[in-house]
Amino acid sequence: MIKVTFPDGSVREYENGTTGMQIAESISSRLAQEVLSIGVNGEVRDLNRPIEEDCSVKLFKFEDEEGKHTFWHTSAHLMAQAIQMLYPNAKFGIGPAIENGFYYDIDFGEIVLKEADFAAIEKKMAEIVATKQSLTRVDISKADAMKMFTERGEVYKTELISELEDGKITLYEQGSFTDLCRGPHLADVSPIKAIKITSLAGAYWRGDEKRKQLTRLYAITFPKKKMLDEYLALMEEAKKRDHRKIGKELGLFMFTDMVGKGLPMWLPKGTALRLRLEDFLKRIQKKFGYQQVMTPHIGNKDLYVTSGHWDHYGEDSFRPITTPEEGEVYLLKPMNCPHHCMIYKWQPRSYRDLPLRLAEFGTVYRYEQSGELHGLTRVRSFTQDDAHIYCRPDQVKDEFIRVMDIISIIFKALNFDNFEAQISLRDPNNKTKYVGTDENWAKAEAAIVEACKEKNMPARVEYGEAAFYGPKLDFMVKDAIGRRWQLGTIQVDYNLPERFGLEYVGEDNQKHRPVMIHRAPFGSMERFVAVLIEHTGGKFPLWLTPDQVVILPISEKYNDYAKKVAEYLDERDIRAIVDDRNEKIGRKIRDNEVKRIPYMLIVGEKEAENEEVSVRKQGEGDMGSLKLEEFATKMNKEVEAMMNSWQNNK
Repeated sequence: MIKVTFPDGSVREYENGTTGMQIAESISSRLAQEVLSIGVNGEVRDLNRPIEEDCSVKLFKFEDEEGKHTFWHTSAHLMAQAIQMLYPNAKFGIGPAIENGFYYDIDFGEIVLKEADFAAIEKKMAEIVATKQSLTRVDISKADAMKMFTERGEVYKTELISELEDGKITLYEQGSFTDLCRGPHLADVSPIKAIKITSLAGAYWRGDEKRKQLTRLYAITFPKKKMLDEYLALMEEAKKRDHRKIGKELGLFMFTDMVGKGLPMWLPKGTALRLRLEDFLKRIQKKFGYQQVMTPHIGNKDLYVTSGHWDHYGEDSFRPITTPEEGEVYLLKPMNCPHHCMIYKWQPRSYRDLPLRLAEFGTVYRYEQSGELHGLTRVRSFTQDDAHIYCRPDQVKDEFIRVMDIISIIFKALNFDNFEAQISLRDPNNKTKYVGTDENWAKAEAAIVEACKEKNMPARVEYGEAAFYGPKLDFMVKDAIGRRWQLGTIQVDYNLPERFGLEYVGEDNQKHRPVMIHRAPFGSMERFVAVLIEHTGGKFPLWLTPDQVVILPISEKYNDYAKKVAEYLDERDIRAIVDDRNEKIGRKIRDNEVKRIPYMLIVGEKEAENEEVSVRKQGEGDMGSLKLEEFATKMNKEVEAMMNSWQNNK
């Protein structure tokens, strides 16, 4: 007999070799119908795998991330099977589950797959589902796996197999299809009730631009058709909110290959918006004791060798820059932190000087693959709202909490009301990816956990998601249509101070090592603005929007009065533009509604005579007439209340 412990702490005994499905059936028939996979001592497994040791278990349904992953991973195999039946000469790369659905990288040879082919693949997938084909896990030797896939001409699979350790290779069989895979998978394909292939793209094999470009086929599946319908409706709404589309409509930013792929250029309106975000954070930072610094866009290679970025970011960096001086090598900076470490090191520091909080809106550069670039969310040049706090070990938790307060202020100011925290720790089974001692990692991880407890902030724990130099707390924001985005981040670092030999003289007159906290409430200005656009649909808060007011003269006769109103508002720090096109007022109102400008001021004979404006508010309609002075006062009060609300609600 084996003892099985459930999440509520209860313990049951089962026969040795009992499966996850049998455990589910022992609880209820309803659960057995809904369960998709099982966690055994933290490892997600197939429901039909025997359990042969005392363990803790957790059963996963579709609403659980682990359940979705199992469901979509199986769906990737289902799609590959359908494609193999329709395109027998296709060669398969990898097919993982992703946040929303799954994809498979496939070499179709001379065949060019088109969207028109999606329906046939979906139909074949549905036919396979109707047969309720089961998935069987098979352990296989490396030699046998190589022989099998070589005979099938699966060159991509054989390359993957060649890198695997013998004795730990598994296959999954379903009908005539066999795939190299670790799992886990559904017991059979019958739970997959709704199927949609969403898009295709090119993807270089293993992300290497020198290798062959495969077809990456994206898709998603659900256990109910209603869920698919809801997802597709959400995707339609997401298209309307696409920051690339809205950014172009509002004239916020642009890209051109003449400047370079993934290198955004901020247009006047976008620059104004971004600068207001920066000014807002600077005001908050000043209250919290930060000092602004500025550092170069490049740094000597030795700087990044010392920091560890050369080893850990070398492949994602632009090629080194050489100078006429022999042996002199520079890099476009991938991070601001090494520069800040050198500022700390500029002069001797005492315990009285700490914490030292250095902030910079620093632009960094990373070479993203062309296929990975996406608007402002994946770029090669981006500006981090970076700051590094150097403090004593006894100050870490308090400083961490202060940063959490700053992030909370920003999220409230921008109406990101729905967010959760994620504690990212190192992978305990693969410590080679990280620098630093076990002792330092333990202290850093403990500081984050304690800070979250003190702030009563629930946080999920993810292993393997830490930075190479330390654990971190990431803030995952849900936007207006329920999508999750990673924005603000805080990281505790005992390692860079050690690598750079940073010191301070303690109260005991001895030299000590400071602790370094990295933080970026926005994350990057580019990504944050992209998320903000999609969250608001381009309808920014009044204090932030590039154009707060548009003035609409009802005819050309009142253009002069409209310009006078604009000048009056400009003198009072209200951003106004004039729509003096020779169009009917109804057309002007409709056109400017689309531009998402918060206030429209209509002016004609009556308004010009009385120094008034007729006010329309975005989304609310006509608000009647106000004296110009009265409207300006109302606007400034509204903006001031928004800008200062964080100080009133601390």
